[in-house]
Amino acid sequence: MSATLAPAPSPSPARPAPHRRTRLLALPEMRWALAATVAFLLALVSDVAGMPVWVHGILYAVAYLAGGWEPALEGLRALRGKTLDVDLLMIVAALGAAAIGQVLDGALLIVIFATSGALEALATARTADSVRGLLDLAPATATRLTSGGGEETVPTDALAVGDVLLVRPGERIGADGTVLDGLSEADQASITGEPLPVVKRPGDEVFAGTLNGTGALRVRVDRDPADSVIARIVTLVEEASRTKAPTQLFIEKIEQRYAVGVVAATLAVFGVPLALGEALTDALLRAMTFMIVASPCAVVLATMPPLLSAIANAGRHGVLVKSAVAMERLGETDTAALDKTGTLTEGAPEVTAVTPRPDSGIDADALLALAAAAEHPSEHPLARAIVAAARAQGLPVAPADDFTATPGRGVSALVDGHRVTVGRDESGRASQGGTVVLVTRDETPVGTLTLTDRLRPDAPATTAALTTLTGTAPVLLTGDHAGAAALVADATGLTDVRAGLLPEDKAKAVRDLQRAGRTVLFVGDGVNDAPALAAAHSGIAMGRAGSDLALETADAVVVRDELTAVPAVVRLSRAARRLVVQNLVIAGAFITGLVLWDLIGHLPLPLGVAGHEGSTVLVGLNGLRLLRRSAWRQGTE
Repeated sequence: MSATLAPAPSPSPARPAPHRRTRLLALPEMRWALAATVAFLLALVSDVAGMPVWVHGILYAVAYLAGGWEPALEGLRALRGKTLDVDLLMIVAALGAAAIGQVLDGALLIVIFATSGALEALATARTADSVRGLLDLAPATATRLTSGGGEETVPTDALAVGDVLLVRPGERIGADGTVLDGLSEADQASITGEPLPVVKRPGDEVFAGTLNGTGALRVRVDRDPADSVIARIVTLVEEASRTKAPTQLFIEKIEQRYAVGVVAATLAVFGVPLALGEALTDALLRAMTFMIVASPCAVVLATMPPLLSAIANAGRHGVLVKSAVAMERLGETDTAALDKTGTLTEGAPEVTAVTPRPDSGIDADALLALAAAAEHPSEHPLARAIVAAARAQGLPVAPADDFTATPGRGVSALVDGHRVTVGRDESGRASQGGTVVLVTRDETPVGTLTLTDRLRPDAPATTAALTTLTGTAPVLLTGDHAGAAALVADATGLTDVRAGLLPEDKAKAVRDLQRAGRTVLFVGDGVNDAPALAAAHSGIAMGRAGSDLALETADAVVVRDELTAVPAVVRLSRAARRLVVQNLVIAGAFITGLVLWDLIGHLPLPLGVAGHEGSTVLVGLNGLRLLRRSAWRQGTE
């Protein structure tokens, strides 16, 4: 049996081809298997009915040709390249059976062999379908708003970053982007697995292919259609399916030696009994049966279906694992190392304390409004956080004049005739893990604002899950100061905290853990995390705000800000590794049992064929269990 799960050719992400679930007869393997089966059944009926020999002889020949020509051709091509394909062993066994008058048994072998190959091809196609079907969710056209206020219908692959789309109720969103105006709900279960529609308002992210609810939205395109979440899932999963895991490479390495050994053993099974006086027909039949049952088809197929199914399932839930190697290695993790900013935290500061000076004559609301007015023209993250806090409380933000910004120092502006500055507090006041800024009015300090980076809501659950998975609490590696790191560590239950690290220090910390015998998974998002991602045994990048360098360096990418996807994909990898072991045990048990039966007793050829091909189909289907949605849900529990 051919044991590779080759991905079907992928349509261009920018213009997805119409997609349907693969039909049985759409596969050439299925059509040839059907032709071989029909010819075999007609031959069997004509043989039993006593019709002339030439009638069922021709029909048997058709069954041999229909079911065997393609594996025979592939096997000969491999042989020309000095590679012994196990498929060729099956064809030789069938022809050997026919040569000694066992035409029916040989034809049965061909039919079962062809049917098994067709089922394998169908399973492969369905694996590809499960991911590529996402492409059909993206609409072919979108409504783009023109600069003059009009509308135009354009193909989605013609959209560009910065375009503004009008998404009417009930339409699918044409591109990944940000809501500029409107209020609605989006059904994005196809991307995130969320069972209920998610409210979308200005500032929220939306994804191509998700279904808009009852409100109209104006959406700014943030990603090229070829780089949408859906397209990235499909592209990366199909690229991953072209790789081979170490276990698969090891199996293929020994496959050639094993196949040569099977040929040598078959000659011995034929020659020794023949030399001891066994009849030629009996010796040859036993040898052909041995060649069939000893072939390692099921062993070769044991590895890739579980890993590719896990990659496809993770991709459907927004985790892009870049290769089968990466998927297999994720399950080996016994220590997790986590970045802080943008990983355990959201990377977006928020105002957590407003402290007016007692002698300033203003209250907390007035202080916050004053700071927001001065910061309003600034693009700095701290400035955006201060303005957002004022607006959240409904405070008026006065216009500012004569605005200046000094990098590293702060801003200055005229607000209602007063010179207002907002900048670094040089007094050394404790920040409780945050950043303290001083607000002055006409050079007189009037109060301070404390800003802290928001902890992700799912950070404590994620660190707890990783602790349970690996048996040890994750290590926190951050370039931030010790106070900020301690605040996050306390909230997430981490005890091994290493703060103030430069990028090379993070990478060194990862290598130190690995030299101590740990298998490290590093999770990060920024440019400064790229060296650690590269140094770790496995690396996962947070994809929404992650830098391009981090995304390129990581072995897997979490497309959305769902930190709980990290332990989920590790669990999925471990499930895939368990299925690989199960498959190897099943394949080994079948081969050993059938070989012993043939050598010690008398294994009928049809039963040997059924056992061999049945084990191959069984391990293939067992691996595909990880395509089920329940496999991911179990990983998130």
